Amino acid sequence: MERQRLPREGTTPVAWGEGGDRSWEQRIALDPAILAGKPIVKGTRLSVEFVVQLLADGWTEQVIVDQYPGLTTEDVRACLQYASERLREDKADPLRV
Repeated sequence: MERQRLPREGTTPVAWGEGGDRSWEQRIALDPAILAGKPIVKGTRLSVEFVVQLLADGWTEQVIVDQYPGLTTEDVRACLQYASERLREDKADPLRV
């Protein structure tokens, strides 16, 4: 089953298929030898956490790509998809509050 991203105003939807070229699995790597095993954008030493934090700090995809030429907009979106899927798997433990 293919999921659809909600389009931003003035854009068309982008499909994120499982295992397709635009799937996060093709762009995110976990390697214990790089950044202590944190998920990174393949071919870089930039962690998913770092990219997501830049977005949280108000950076746009375009500014990130301009400042880090090794990244593409698809890499930035893959970071968000990876983070979203990880959070979906995360379960709150009401006893540890």
